[in-house]
Amino acid sequence: MSKALRFSEVWYRRMLWLIALVFAGFLIGLGGLVVGDLPKVGETLTLEQFLAQPETDRARAAMRQAQVGLQTGEDAIARQDLVAQAERARADAARETLANWLQTRAATARADQDDGLLRRTRELDVLKARERLAEAELERLRQDTLAARQSLERSQRALSDLELSAQRQLDAGQRKVELRVFLYRLLLTLPLLVAAGWLFARRRQSPYWPFVWGFIFFALFAFFVELVPYLPSYGGYVRYLVGIVLTVLIGRQAIVGMRTYLERQRAAEALPEAERRHVLAYDVAHARLAKGICPGCERPADLKDAARNYCMHCGICLFDICAGCGARKNAFARHCHACGCPAGDGAGRGGPA
Repeated sequence: MSKALRFSEVWYRRMLWLIALVFAGFLIGLGGLVVGDLPKVGETLTLEQFLAQPETDRARAAMRQAQVGLQTGEDAIARQDLVAQAERARADAARETLANWLQTRAATARADQDDGLLRRTRELDVLKARERLAEAELERLRQDTLAARQSLERSQRALSDLELSAQRQLDAGQRKVELRVFLYRLLLTLPLLVAAGWLFARRRQSPYWPFVWGFIFFALFAFFVELVPYLPSYGGYVRYLVGIVLTVLIGRQAIVGMRTYLERQRAAEALPEAERRHVLAYDVAHARLAKGICPGCERPADLKDAARNYCMHCGICLFDICAGCGARKNAFARHCHACGCPAGDGAGRGGPA
C-alpha cells in the first residue's frame, strides 16, 4: 500500500510505527519488572524442610560413626598386617633353622646336641604361637571393619529412603508454588491480552493507532514470552492443552474468516461494476495493482499486456482512455498520468479505439 501513499505520508507512517515499537518497548520493560518480582511471592523450598529431622539426625550420626569406625579399622588392619607379616617371617626363619639343625643332628648323631634341639623347638613353638595370635588379631580387625562397612551401608540406605521421601514432598511443594506463581502471572497477563484483543477489534484504525499497536505488542509479548515458558508442565498436559485450545480457536477463526471473505468476494463480484469501483478504497486498489493482482477479485492479472484492459476473472475495468489526451491510463487513477486531466471528466472505457 505504501506505493500509493504520498512520500511524506510514508515517512509519517514509519515514524508512527517506530513510536508504537518504542511505546511497546517501555511497556515490556515495565511489565518485565513486575513479572520478575512475582516469583518472590512464593517461598524458596529446600530438601531439608521436608526431612524427618530425628530420623535424619540419627542416620547421619550413625553414618559418621560408621565412617570413623571404618577408617580406624582400615588403619588398624594395615598396621596389624605388617605385624603378622613380621611374625610370619620370624617363624619361617626359625623353622628353616630348625630343619637345618635336624639335618646336622641326623648326620653327626651326637647326643650332646639334644638340649639345643629341644631349645630350638620350644623357640619355634613360641614364634608359631605369636604368628597365630597376630593372624587372629588381623582376622578380628577385618571382622570389625566389615561390621562398620555394613553399618555404614545401612545408614546410607536409611538416609537415602528419608531423602527420597522428602524429595517427593519437595516436588509436590514446588509444583504448588509454580502453580501459584503461574496463576499470578495469568491474572496479570490475561486481562492485558483481552484488552489487546478489544483494541485490535475496535481501535486499530483510530487516530491513536500507534499506542494501540504498541499495547497489542506488549500484551502479546507478556503472554507468549513472560507467561507461556513458565507453564507448569505436569507431564506436559498444561502446555499441550493450551496449545490445542489456541490452535482450535485460531483455526476456527481462520476458517470462519476465509468463508466470510469468499462470500463477501462473491457478493461483491455480483454487483455492477460502478458500485464495485465505488466501494474500493483508492489506496487499496493501487496497492493491489502494484502487486499485479486485480483490485476487484484479487486474482492475478497481467498488467504488462497492453491489450488487456479488463480483468478476465471478474470483468472490472483496469485501464481506460483519458478523455483529454487519449492516453491509456489506470482506470483507478484520479488523474491522467499523461495530461493530468481529472478522471471524472468523461474518461473513455475499454482502451484505444
